[in-house]
Amino acid sequence: MRTYAALGDGRTVALVARDGRVDWLPLPDLDSTPPFAALLDPDDGGCVELAPVEPFEVERQHVPGTNVLTTTFRTASGAVRVTDCLSTGVAGRLPWAELGRRVEGLTGRVRVRAVVRPGTCLGTAGPWVQRTSAATLLRVDGLTMAVVAEVLDPGPADADGGGARLQRTDGEREVRVDLDVVAGSRSVLGLVATSGEPLWVPSGEAVDAGVDRTVENWRAWSRTFDWDGPWDAAVRRSAMVLKLLLHAPSGAVAAAATTSLPEDPSGSKCWDYRFAWVRDSAYSLQAMMRFGLREEPHAAVSWLLRTIRSDGAVPDVFYALSGRVPRGGVEELQAPGWRGAGPVVRGNGAAGQLQLGVYGDLFSILRLYVDGGGALDAETGRQLASTADAACDRWRQPDAGMWELHTARHYTSSKMGCWQALTHAVHLAELGQVPGDPSRWRSEAALIQRWVAEHCWSERLGAYTWYPGTERLDASVLLHAVSGFDRGPRMSSTLDALRRELGHGPHLYRYTGAAAEEGSFVACSFWMVSALQLCGRGEEARALMDALVDGPEAVLNDVGVLAEMVDPATGHWLGNLPQALSHLALVNAAVTVHEHQDDQDD
Repeated sequence: MRTYAALGDGRTVALVARDGRVDWLPLPDLDSTPPFAALLDPDDGGCVELAPVEPFEVERQHVPGTNVLTTTFRTASGAVRVTDCLSTGVAGRLPWAELGRRVEGLTGRVRVRAVVRPGTCLGTAGPWVQRTSAATLLRVDGLTMAVVAEVLDPGPADADGGGARLQRTDGEREVRVDLDVVAGSRSVLGLVATSGEPLWVPSGEAVDAGVDRTVENWRAWSRTFDWDGPWDAAVRRSAMVLKLLLHAPSGAVAAAATTSLPEDPSGSKCWDYRFAWVRDSAYSLQAMMRFGLREEPHAAVSWLLRTIRSDGAVPDVFYALSGRVPRGGVEELQAPGWRGAGPVVRGNGAAGQLQLGVYGDLFSILRLYVDGGGALDAETGRQLASTADAACDRWRQPDAGMWELHTARHYTSSKMGCWQALTHAVHLAELGQVPGDPSRWRSEAALIQRWVAEHCWSERLGAYTWYPGTERLDASVLLHAVSGFDRGPRMSSTLDALRRELGHGPHLYRYTGAAAEEGSFVACSFWMVSALQLCGRGEEARALMDALVDGPEAVLNDVGVLAEMVDPATGHWLGNLPQALSHLALVNAAVTVHEHQDDQDD
């Protein structure tokens, strides 16, 4: 799992392994059932292969400032460079999906084989090949796909008497291309796809030009990105990954690009994360605004407000990328799952849960937007006033907590999230952005603070507990050093207790007992960085950040991707990927340390 790099075009994400195989590609959108899903079904899931037929070694990196991947394969007979992207158009995303794969010969002569093999869409459809007057088409589940394969420059003749050569074989369920690559040659392999509409099959030159255009489009976006702080490579790469998870048609931020990758090393706890959580949108906005980006924050805020307004004043935990409120529960699909771990699911059971922390997330988004220079429309202001009133009423109720657990309790971080919502509501009212008298919101916020101090503090542990009446701990409390609920001695003492109870080297588990059932949660470790800095412990924050980014137990892979969890004992990744919350936590930790680096350490 740790071998995957990510490509994207604003609608979907492809995962490419070190051996050049695309094992995950939902089409046409990220939340579609994927025709290429060997990640979860190695036999029938489908994949796009491209690699030398003889043994090889691999080097890979991104074209600087882009989400375009270059992979260099070195064999005994020569070297080949493959440049991969999900292509973008002249003025944004293409109206179809286009995977472009440029193949260049560097040295010698190398035989390369490409296979495009659609799968069964996780057991829901049957693929087939159809030969038409225009092209040989691959069809499955309403998708129309075509493979483009062409030698653009054969290169100089070598000792074998010729340049690059290509042979294509169209089978009953796959297309295979055998390509002899020589030094100086250039060829292209492309996959184009539409759903429920006609398909125009481009030329090889057009697919190849799309690779160059996509490089320039990404570089143009990167030039709008303002960052001059520490951990530059990790921060910039995380921002690039987050851009992949932003669903351009709506502005929603997907929590991850995959479904059903297990959180438990033994295989369980499989969830679908191809939805937009309000929480992730809040943290995304914070990161994007700190980098001087304008279009993405506006799109995310507008999408979220439209979506909440269409469903009522009280926000749900998450939404479909299109803006729909998910209905229908969880569907279990007929696929074995990652290394047989299963189950493979579509949908997420957290839909409809009460999570009080979402109030704080929503108001955090709007405060950041306003403080960054935005102005709320009148209807949004009235909506927020009603939502703040709802938070005043609801904070006394038990909820599922941030971790979406089945047992409803009075989780400490949920109460802190309501405090966050109400203090931000007061701030927005004082700026004239939200109508009404904020005195009730101010009074209830103070009452929450007193309630937490009385019911959620353990003198014996010197820590905020997970919920009243327990001495179990919960790492989500770290977020409320960031929110400003507490940055004093009690929060600082809680940080020490969390590291003792939930720590494993630089890593941190979510809550007491989690180590027995899942990996450490990557975002929690970066939240600890931010909390340490904000509690005046900057030297410890920088040391922990260095360990997570550059140390022997670093959580990034070789191309800067982060998963949801990591097994501290093995370094193996767990959970879905790329995980927005992990990348957001890294970015915000780096920004927090940078912005507060002059704060006095202990």
